[in-house]
Amino acid sequence: MWSVTILSQAAGFVLLFGVLPFFPGHATVADYLWGAAAGACGGVGLALLYHALSIGKMGIVSPITAVLGASLPVIVGSTHGEHLSAYQLAGIIVALIAVVLISTSHDDDGKFEFATAGVKEAIVSGLILGGFYLLLAHAGPRAGLYPLVTARLGSMILLTVIALLARQSVRPAKGALRLIIVAGGIDMMANALYVLATFQGYVSIAAVLTSLYPASTVILAWIVLKERLQAIQYSGLICALAGVLLIAL
Repeated sequence: MWSVTILSQAAGFVLLFGVLPFFPGHATVADYLWGAAAGACGGVGLALLYHALSIGKMGIVSPITAVLGASLPVIVGSTHGEHLSAYQLAGIIVALIAVVLISTSHDDDGKFEFATAGVKEAIVSGLILGGFYLLLAHAGPRAGLYPLVTARLGSMILLTVIALLARQSVRPAKGALRLIIVAGGIDMMANALYVLATFQGYVSIAAVLTSLYPASTVILAWIVLKERLQAIQYSGLICALAGVLLIAL
């Protein structure tokens, strides 16, 4: 987990410098500090997400993280002039129901169990990533993509320190480096597009639309890993996606 998170962050950091010249900006010290704080949240949230994905099912972990990550900016945004519509309120309710449904499973003898591997980590990850969305958006359009520099530096430094203190190896598994680099590049592109989206409208809406990623994750898990969910979890997944869409209206 640590090698995947830290090395993918480093790969994205290198890619960022190839993108910066196309989006000029004038960042202040405050913009860079907001970026660093966002990076700390993003690094920890991403590490927890990767850990949750490694021990749980993608089709369960991703929706939980996405729903909570999207709901937090909507709730906070509503206290700062971003007025919630009836659709958005309904979306938050549906999203919370989705978390319950997705987290529910039953064992071989038919007994229901409100626990699935990776769920706790996914919940914490979603809340922390919601903080990443909020903090990163505090840097205004004038800053361009430059706050992402300190955001990525902050996440790399924090994760490296934690890994060293925990005496965790950051050496990637054999043959995994190429995939890690690709993942880091995709993650950085997603971050850059999110920042650009916040320049055009509400942070809450940008965060919600960014959180639509579970659809692709579930499809890939179905195709590549042959994951199969239980019926109640499929209904929870549908509710999660419906909740995100309602919040975006």
